[in-house]
Amino acid sequence: MDLNFTPDEIAFRDEVRDFIRDHLPATVRHKVLNGLHLERDDYLCWQKALHARGWGGSSWPEAFGGTGWNAVQQYIFDETCAAGGAPRLVPFGLKMVAPVIMAFGNAEQQARFLPPILAGEEWWCQGYSEPGSGSDLASVKTRAVRDGEHYVVNGQKTWTTLGQYADWIFCLVRTDPEAKAQRGISFLLIDMKTPGVTVRPIITMDGLHEVNEVWLEDVRVPVANLIGEENKGWTYAKFLLGHERTNIAGIGIAKRELGRLKRIAAGESLDGRPLIEDALFASRIAQLEIELMALEITNLRVLCAEAERRAPGPEASILKIKGSEIQQGIVELMTEAIGAYALPYRREAMSAGYQGEAIGPFHAITPTAQYLNLRKLSIYGGSNEIQRNIISQMILGL
Repeated sequence: MDLNFTPDEIAFRDEVRDFIRDHLPATVRHKVLNGLHLERDDYLCWQKALHARGWGGSSWPEAFGGTGWNAVQQYIFDETCAAGGAPRLVPFGLKMVAPVIMAFGNAEQQARFLPPILAGEEWWCQGYSEPGSGSDLASVKTRAVRDGEHYVVNGQKTWTTLGQYADWIFCLVRTDPEAKAQRGISFLLIDMKTPGVTVRPIITMDGLHEVNEVWLEDVRVPVANLIGEENKGWTYAKFLLGHERTNIAGIGIAKRELGRLKRIAAGESLDGRPLIEDALFASRIAQLEIELMALEITNLRVLCAEAERRAPGPEASILKIKGSEIQQGIVELMTEAIGAYALPYRREAMSAGYQGEAIGPFHAITPTAQYLNLRKLSIYGGSNEIQRNIISQMILGL
């Protein structure tokens, strides 16, 4: 297997690199490369710039306005964007609900929802987890009762990432309470401006507002917003989860942060000697880099499967487990590398333009927040323990 890029692929990488240099705002690049807090407009301005270039849907087929790129081109694009300091594309619309709409939605739904996602005009969030129904999604209790041409929805969703920005939410709802677990679930698209939808913030350990709880009280949703067939939503949910777990791997982001870790470790430590010169610490960095290289190959295999219209298999679970462990491992070493400066964490310093008192060097501001935030990676998108069960069932038949 030749893992080197062809001349055409190298030229494509250079084209993407040039586009990032010319169209990514310097303020956004600064925030991303230094781990600072991103606002809604930071994400949207980049999506709109990509859309104007015709690159809004890097993983979408041309029939739906996407680029039609092959797996290698998608990989090059994602890696080059991450290295260049572009914000990660918010996946809930582009890489989660959009593939479901393409695969299972009708023509009217595709025409209504896909173009605004591509153009960055509508922001989506995910309504899967509930109190007591996170890892066990088959136990969702949010009810949707048919009333003429509407469903009346009541329930609560939680850990809704960036729901405070969202225009729409895709939800798993129970439409047949008498059916066994997965068989009575449907997949609904709900306008967040509908009366009865309430978003309440959840402040995480890093002091930031990233996730929310969403309350649904007598929310009337048109039956036209049902994806596929009633009570068949579990099939669509599993399809979406494969894409979510693939996205969590974050190969390009991990490579960028690994480089940042090396730069921090190469700086002068408290004893005056660069930590990178410590053989034990250097070997821990090397181990993470080896694991990341192996994960890249698995990621390419999954992308090839998607290009052939095959849903991700157990490889998606492998990506989810190892991707989350590697990202956590990188920030753990980063926090260790900055030493005592990791302790006095100030949430307000995560905002660009912070003018308060500095504690330690600039690179010491964000790793603690990242350390706290990335604890969630081994839980969301299906906990790593559940992913190991999926792997044992699909590969080993246990």
